[in-house]
Formats: sequence, C-alpha cells, structure tokens
Amino acid sequence: MKAPNNPFITGGYFSAAYFCDRVQESSEIIRTLTNGNNMVLISPRRMGKTGLIEHCFHQKEVVTNYHTFLVDIYATSSLREFVFKLGKELFDTLKPKGKHFVDNFFSVISSLRPAFKLDPYTGAATFDIGIGEIHEAEFTLEEIFKYLESYDKPSIVAIDEFQQISRYPEKNIEATLRTLIQKCKKSNFIFAGSQRHLMHNIFFSSSRPFYQSASLLQLAAIHEAEYLPFVRKHFQHNKKEIDEETILEIYRLFEGHTWYLQQIFNELYSVTEPDGTCTLEMADKALRNKLYAYRPLFQSTLNLLPERQKEILYVIAKEGKVSQITSGSFNKRHGLPSPSSVQTSVKQLMDKDILTSENKVYSVYDRFFGLWLKDEFGTGWKI
Repeated sequence: MKAPNNPFITGGYFSAAYFCDRVQESSEIIRTLTNGNNMVLISPRRMGKTGLIEHCFHQKEVVTNYHTFLVDIYATSSLREFVFKLGKELFDTLKPKGKHFVDNFFSVISSLRPAFKLDPYTGAATFDIGIGEIHEAEFTLEEIFKYLESYDKPSIVAIDEFQQISRYPEKNIEATLRTLIQKCKKSNFIFAGSQRHLMHNIFFSSSRPFYQSASLLQLAAIHEAEYLPFVRKHFQHNKKEIDEETILEIYRLFEGHTWYLQQIFNELYSVTEPDGTCTLEMADKALRNKLYAYRPLFQSTLNLLPERQKEILYVIAKEGKVSQITSGSFNKRHGLPSPSSVQTSVKQLMDKDILTSENKVYSVYDRFFGLWLKDEFGTGWKI
C-alpha cells in the first residue's frame, strides 16, 4: 500500500502505521466480540472511537473470521431511516464480494427487492431506494437480521451514535432491537455513542430492554506520553522536526481530542519544510488560519441563535469550562438572566450540539468554535 502524502490522517482509516496507541482498548474490544459478547463503547465525539472500531476491524483475527459493518446513525431520526442506513451499509459492504452476495441479499430481504436495479452503464447491482419506499420498517429490520445470520461466516456490526434510537418517534424501538439481537447466534454488536447520559440510560437502567446486555468500555484521550513520540516519529521519518513543547501545548489545548490533534498536526506537517523544524509560533499561526477559514460557518451558526442563547454561549466560551451554571453568584457575575432561563437556554444549546456536558461541566462542543468565540467575544487565547 502506498504511503499517504501526509501521515496525520484526518478522514477514515489508513493502516496501523498511522494509528496511535489504543493497544489495550483494541485488545479488549476484539477479545469481547470474538468470545461471543456485545460491547458498549462510549466516548466524547471526536475522541477517536470510529477510528478505533475501524482499526479493530482491520486486525487479522477479525478480517479472517468475520464480516464487518460500520453504520453511523447520527443523522437518523426514525426507524425507517435506521433501516435504510443499515440495509445500505450491508449491501455496499458485501456487493464487492460478488454476485452471490447480492442475489442472497435480495432473496432474504424481499421487502427491499424493488430496490434491486442494474446500473445501465456497468450492469452492476445498485441500492436505489428512497426512505419512503420502506413501508414496513420493523418487518424489513427483521429480514436484515435474518440476512446477518445467513452469511457464510459470523458478523460484527458496529452502530455508531447508537443513542439516537432513544429519540425516534416510534414506540418500543429498544425492545424490538433487543429481541432481534438476542436471536442472533452468528452476529455480535458494538453499540458506540458519544452522549454518556443517554447511553447509560439505555444500557444500565434496569427498566430498559438493553439493561446489562453488553460489556462497557469508556474511551478516554490517548495519553500524551503515547501521542508525543507518535508525532515526532512521523515528522522525523520524513526528515522534519517538531519541538516537544509544541506537541505538548497543542495536546493540552485540545485535551487529547484525537480529531483536533490530527487536524492541527496535519497542517503543521504540510507547512514544515524538509530539514526544517516546526515551532510554537508556526502552530499558533496555523491554528489561527484554520479558525479564520471556519469563520463563515461559525458566523452562520451564531446568526441562527436567539440572543439569550448567545449570552450563555459567550460566557461558557470565555470560561472554557463551567460547572455551577445555574448558581445565583455565577449568573450575577456574568449579568445573566434567572437560573431557570439559563437552564432552558443551556438545554436548547445542548440539543443543537453546540454545548456538551461531561459530569455536569459544560463547554463548547466544537473546540475550534470555542476558540474562535473566545477570540471574538472573550479574552483571546494563545498556544
């Protein structure tokens, strides 16, 4: 496989050589799944859980013995959309394996047979179906699970942002899925999610169907002691250098959130000349340039928010992290309205994924957006 032009991959998975650490987590996931158990994987968004799943799927013991599927349901809002995403992922993954898999797909999942069309130019089968054409979502879902059980070898299915099912309007979604999954003898599942409280409610509330049905792994940031040599190795391999201080300052600024680190080091790698050294000043400039490029998007986001929500957002961006968000002293210090009004605005910002909360500590979800807000409406920042 040809090496990438830039070793700091910002989209998808390339190979183990460009994947940092997660040795213990990978081992735990693979051991759990290959021993016939399901896994709940929880981490803040952009911490690298999707990359970790793909890394596990590329390991020899998984590639050799399992079919693997990864479906992201973050954008879904109903059971029909869930069924569509799952069905399309199965079809797209198995289609390259040959005509036998395609024929078997529409043989077992008969309710989607109208979607079986041939590309007029290539003659290849296509998954050409609209959401509205899924008339009996529960029936089609049951067919999909039967298809999983009909494969020549077992399957591992990862469902990313699984907490979305708790927001679907249909009743008894969790019970339906739990029943279908219990019937699977040849398939195991990773339920990955980024909203801890929702995932905990689904899997660890005794009144819910998925109660204690899977092992739990909570993903934290990769330790700086692992990330520092990873960065330096890839710079030095290509005859470039980077200050240790620069790596650590960027790591601490983003608290080890993998996606942001990869974005910044990708940029720094590209602007560092061969035989050159990347410095803290270069990192500061590169990050400011990146935030400036996002400025139109950030301004559009602000323009859509009511004034009350903006007030709260500015305060949280300025502080970085806020815990006593509805206390009278906090509100008074920042000139905010009543605690109940603040609570309402915070909930609305959480629902829009603009704010996030970890152990009742609130921060701006998008770290780039938070830094831009701090620069525009706060005290500014510096690496």
